[in-house]
Amino acid sequence: MPYLIDGHNLIGQTPGLSLDDPDDEEKLVKLLRAYLTRLKKKGAVIFDKGQPGEKRRWSNARLEVQFAPAGKTADDIIQERVWRAKNPRGITVVTADRSLADMVKRRGAEVLDAAAFAAEMLAPPPLTSAKQAGLRADEVTEWEALFKKKPKP
Repeated sequence: MPYLIDGHNLIGQTPGLSLDDPDDEEKLVKLLRAYLTRLKKKGAVIFDKGQPGEKRRWSNARLEVQFAPAGKTADDIIQERVWRAKNPRGITVVTADRSLADMVKRRGAEVLDAAAFAAEMLAPPPLTSAKQAGLRADEVTEWEALFKKKPKP
């Protein structure tokens, strides 16, 4: 799983989202789903507390949604998951929490600042380049004509 995301931490760093909004988690989940689908990557977002029943409804193939159980924080869950990982170097933790960042770095995980991640997530997708779009019909005809010519002896 490439991303482990500190959910409420990211909400606080995402323009247009507010921790005071009762629907903040659901709004973040929608943004994350779209972003991860665009990247063709997977991730998990962990919230400190919330509606545990929402986990099933909000999770999909790209994004796992988890709420920390009573007595634990999102930081605890993220740290545990990094420590249990067979390959912690393959994990990127998204947080602005310096102590969490330091802990997971010691285990080998990458850390991406929540504000930087939010900026990437909200940026419009790159435009398809002409090279990716393919050749125009007239260009195909020109190339075909070129390859059909016989070389001079």
